[in-house]
This record gives sequence, C-alpha cells and structure tokens, in this order.
Amino acid sequence: MAANISWQKMRQFFRVAPICFTLVFAAVALAAAIRARAQQPDFPRPLDATQSVTYFISDGSKQSGYRPSDKDLAQWALEAWQRNEKKLRFQPSPESSAFIRIYWVSSEEGQFGETRPLTIGGRPGAAVYIQPDVAALGPDLGRAAQSDPLLRDTIVYLTCLHELGHALGLEHTSNYKDIMYFFGYGGDIVAYFGRYRSQLHSRNDIATVSGLSSADVAHIQALYRAQ
Repeated sequence: MAANISWQKMRQFFRVAPICFTLVFAAVALAAAIRARAQQPDFPRPLDATQSVTYFISDGSKQSGYRPSDKDLAQWALEAWQRNEKKLRFQPSPESSAFIRIYWVSSEEGQFGETRPLTIGGRPGAAVYIQPDVAALGPDLGRAAQSDPLLRDTIVYLTCLHELGHALGLEHTSNYKDIMYFFGYGGDIVAYFGRYRSQLHSRNDIATVSGLSSADVAHIQALYRAQ
C-alpha cells in the first residue's frame, strides 16, 4: 500500500509540475521584459535641436518596390517638418553619424512604416523604415495607386512624413486631419490619402504642399519650444 501511495503522489507531481514550471518561466520572462522596458528610453522622444540634426537616406532594392525618385519624397518630408519648426536644421551625413536614418523595406504584415529609437553618441536618434510597395498595402490602395502614379507617391510621401514625425518625438493622434493620425481609430484610408492627392497637379507640388495639419504644426512647435 505504501508503495502504491508513493506512486500516486509521483503521478500527481508530474501532472502538476509542467504547470508550475510554465508559471515560473512565464514569471521570469515577464520580469525580464519589465527590466528590458525599464532600460529603454521613452519613445517617441524629441531630438536635440540645439545642433544640426544629421540624416541619411539609403537606397532601396527593386524587390522592396523602391524607386530612386523615392529619395525626393523622403527629402521633401524632412523639409516640410523643418519649414514648420524653425529650430530643426537637417543636414545630410554618412549613415554612421546620422541621427535620422531612413531605410526602404519590403512588405511586412501590411505596415506602411515603422520608427525605432537609436542613440548616437549619447544623443537620441531614430531609424525610419518605409514600405514603398504600395500594392502590398491592400487591394483598395493598390488598385487606386496603379492607375495614378501621383497617388502612389502621395502614399509614400505621407508615410515618410508620418514616420519622421515619430522620429522627431511626436505620438499618434485620433484626429483624422493630422498626419500623425493612427489608422487604428478607423476611417477611410483611401480617402485619407486622396485628400492630399487632390491638392497636387504635378509631382513637384509635393515639395511645397506639406500635408501637415494646423494641429501637427502646433504639436511640433510645442515639443521644441523649450530647446
């Protein structure tokens, strides 16, 4: 009987043990994640505008949907923010010393773009990833952009503008008029881009039609007012 009881206890232990180990590992993983998050700086965060903000715009691959003229769109997006916040002075530089680094990437889960924090020489910076293959962003946008090259450039330009807003320290908003609007709040995405597209007569108009709302401008100016 004693041997039988011991065997039953052992069976009970082995049934419970996996659950215990899972809970322990989950607790350890959660603690590690909290520690890692605590060690990361808050993001988005404003850049140091007391000096020139250096930037680098990479070339992209044909497989990503990149076109050489997309560099113009990224450049115009930088200039739009600079025109509306005079403390921002952008200056091109090699990649290794750039505080803003813009890259062109292939489609990943239908994302328009992404911005990640960098630290360069103790100063905050950001890596900006833009998805230039508009056809990969959904059939509605893909069909519309296929028949309208200016709509395609509109989408890439506004994506650059939005992600650079994060690089400069701005968060998402719930205002459909803003370039920092988050599509997670809903709304007609095709119409969102079409609103800007309707202001263009030629591609060169993108250089002067900023796409920023009055609220976007107020937010960027308030963010850098103290510097």
